[in-house]
Amino acid sequence: MLTLCGFAASNYHNKVKLALLEKGVPFEEELAWVGATDAQASPLGKVPYLKTPDGAMCESAVMLEYIEHQYPQNPLLPASPFEAAKVRELALFLDLHLELVARNLYAEAFFGGKVSDSVKEKTAAQLEKNIAAFTQLAQFSPFVAGNTFTLADCAAVAHLPLVSGATKVVYGRDFLADLPVRDYLKHMGERPHMQKVNADRKANMDLMMARMKAK
Repeated sequence: MLTLCGFAASNYHNKVKLALLEKGVPFEEELAWVGATDAQASPLGKVPYLKTPDGAMCESAVMLEYIEHQYPQNPLLPASPFEAAKVRELALFLDLHLELVARNLYAEAFFGGKVSDSVKEKTAAQLEKNIAAFTQLAQFSPFVAGNTFTLADCAAVAHLPLVSGATKVVYGRDFLADLPVRDYLKHMGERPHMQKVNADRKANMDLMMARMKAK
């Protein structure tokens, strides 16, 4: 049995969780907040991490690769090596060039903090450049990598709402507004497994905010 460790308000946790659900892989969840993780399983103290019968691993992209190879049913990568690489390209692009950049805004956008004007300016320029590049890669037809649900969708549904929300709050406009993200997320939200992920995320977000206020 696999154990996914982390918390359901985390987009990276949900990226892995959705892949497990869509593939029909049995797993358990273990609540692990940042600062209260297993140091051997996650040396940097990050979430999520995955406990397997053979040992633990960290980094969500690695977990997705492991799950795909270990449990080949309901594949989330195309059979063609090139098409599979294009899916990985999109997933990595979403992680590194959209979500990780937008993360600079989260303190102000979601947690009542403040981001300096210089950080805002730099982040805006980088996001505009990266989103233009993402537009060349994403298909939204109807899934982000084409006509089938893939690992790239697991990343997209986890990250795109945060990028949209953060830019809307901090800059007063949604940097993804020119892309069909709203329709895409609505379509994805109709999937039963996505509905479970969203319900768990909302419940855990309330718990996380209460935990933060108590500190």
